[in-house]
Amino acid sequence: MALINIQSAIKQVQQIVRKLEPPQGVEILTYKRNRGITIIKIDEENLSVQERGYQENTFQVDMGGLAKLLKSISKREFPRSRKVRVYQLDSPYCLGVKRKQI
Repeated sequence: MALINIQSAIKQVQQIVRKLEPPQGVEILTYKRNRGITIIKIDEENLSVQERGYQENTFQVDMGGLAKLLKSISKREFPRSRKVRVYQLDSPYCLGVKRKQI
């Protein structure tokens, strides 16, 4: 997917996650693809959010708390980024796939 403005990416990710079927997910990556956030839909209301980059964390959150969590993680992981890449994952097994690095 193309580069997306980070402010609109959070809203777009929320819309995408609502439409997904468990255990599909979404991955948000920096331009270089070296840091990112992965969201896996566990069931209709619960999500697993993984932070990879400056810090390595895993969070369990419901759909209502996703926006607040994404905003705080994105400030920490993408401090100077204005554009991010968003990929849709068909299953959690797609996490190990290496993306082309620039």
